[in-house]
Amino acid sequence: MGMSVTISAAAEQDAEQIFRLQYLCFQSEAALYGNYRIDPLIQTLDSVREEVVRDCVFVARLGDEIVGSVHGRITEDGAAAIGKLCVHPRLQGHGIGARLLKAAEAALAGERGARTFRLHAGHRSESNLSLYSKVGYQRVGTSSGADGVPMIVLEKKAETYATTA
Repeated sequence: MGMSVTISAAAEQDAEQIFRLQYLCFQSEAALYGNYRIDPLIQTLDSVREEVVRDCVFVARLGDEIVGSVHGRITEDGAAAIGKLCVHPRLQGHGIGARLLKAAEAALAGERGARTFRLHAGHRSESNLSLYSKVGYQRVGTSSGADGVPMIVLEKKAETYATTA
């Protein structure tokens, strides 16, 4: 290949590539649950653009192509909600997802004062749950997504970031 994947903060002009990548990557999640109304598949380009401007969004680039992304924001309770982690199917399994998570965690803790990182994963999404466990997340409960998909809630304390980065 000859190029390495770089991680950086997303810019507003990245929104369209993020939008398309999410649509591609979350097809397998939708198939896993038989539900094609999950948020990343019904999200509009305008709302992706708004998230890029407002929230903490990182992308993985291979040359000029965005091949991964993750979104994060601070909630009312001071936790960092991390979501929509995705990596292009042809590049999964090479550590890009973990690198994106670490970049988001560093920014959310360092620049935005997060005390806890929180994310949700579908209960059948074993590869996602495995990744989150490997980078220090622990199951703390369950919830139901707006689309009705049963979710597992995972958290880790921000101070543990330094030991897993």
